[in-house]
Amino acid sequence: MRHRLILDNITHTFEDGGMQRTVLDHLNLQVSEGELVAVMGPSGSGKSTFLSIAGALLEPTSGGVLLDGEAIAGKQKQALSEIRLNKIGFIFQSANLIPYLKVEEQLMLVAKLGNMNKVKANERIKKLLHKLGLDHRRSAYPHRLSGGERQRVSIARALMNDPAVLMADEPTASLDASRGMDIVRMIAREAKERGKSGIMVTHDERVLPLCDRILYLENGRLIDNKHK
Repeated sequence: MRHRLILDNITHTFEDGGMQRTVLDHLNLQVSEGELVAVMGPSGSGKSTFLSIAGALLEPTSGGVLLDGEAIAGKQKQALSEIRLNKIGFIFQSANLIPYLKVEEQLMLVAKLGNMNKVKANERIKKLLHKLGLDHRRSAYPHRLSGGERQRVSIARALMNDPAVLMADEPTASLDASRGMDIVRMIAREAKERGKSGIMVTHDERVLPLCDRILYLENGRLIDNKHK
């Protein structure tokens, strides 16, 4: 099975009070299409740094990142922006919706940034909102939505340009158990049905049965759950 995301020998260091601190230490990860991987670890273990590098938001000190076979480290800012827009779907702890845009407008904005044909964009919006049970909320503003609905809109937005990789950062943190399970179930289903790779940083042990693999970030490296 094809690996849609590969992190190869990633090291990341930064200066802290005159000392050189290593956050990630020759970290390796391969995520196959259709696979959802959970990454856990204590606060300060480097999970945010890991996700930022995997999502082309931060350049590693050394090592390489391959997305759909394309090396992304060292690319110019504009090229990285296009990769993030078209190849990576981000789902955050907070939905981060634009308060003055209706649900359909949130998605249309992503389509416009990705130069998607308007007819195709409207079809995609209709399909995504139906799939995520949001047909009736199409014209609603974010303040009229429940927490679960806002998070579902953020999933729809992440999927709008049909990215190769989904990255979720604590997506269930602001939700109750039932809604949290629903959200992760949707992410896992999207990865399976559409052949995407999914990475989810989480503290929520309730959703782990929905993941294909559980990894722990310790001492700058990812450790398989079986070896804990």
